[in-house]
Amino acid sequence: MSPSRAAVAVPANSATFRPAPRPSLRAGASPGAGSAVFGLVLAAALFTALLLPQVTGAANRRYVEHNVPAGSSPLPFSDAVLSGDTLYVAGQLGIDSHTGNAPTDPAAEAHLVMDAVKRVVESAGFSMDDLVSVTVYCTDLELYDTFNAVYRTYFHGHYPARAFIGSGKLLRNGHFEVQGVASKNSP
Repeated sequence: MSPSRAAVAVPANSATFRPAPRPSLRAGASPGAGSAVFGLVLAAALFTALLLPQVTGAANRRYVEHNVPAGSSPLPFSDAVLSGDTLYVAGQLGIDSHTGNAPTDPAAEAHLVMDAVKRVVESAGFSMDDLVSVTVYCTDLELYDTFNAVYRTYFHGHYPARAFIGSGKLLRNGHFEVQGVASKNSP
């Protein structure tokens, strides 16, 4: 037997195994062909009805735009994107508005970065407690406890799932960059 042929078990009390004939899909080919065509049309209509919301989902997105100083070019990203009941928060830095860089004090920077996350989350109508996942990028893992001392003050009750990842150099001399995903709970 060639490898491309599958063996078919034939019951002992059966003289021969014959597959059922396949109905033709051409209109007028057999008495049941009209119902087959109707079934295909119905299936196509249902498929389209279910797929259409997926295709138009992009039109239902809301964007939290990144604020840039007057006269500056807009940056090529949004601070967050709301799709359905889920908010995707871009990486935020703790930038001192007077210097344009992160402060040298890691605790002060941790407050600024968490304030930036909070500002973005709340601008989309969410709260910090709606965050379900947070990723923290840090240039110095020795700052883990420093960051946690500040981080824990931004939540009530349960904390979101979180990763604290060591990274290379961050923009604006930062020690921390924080991104997250928030989801609205149904009332």
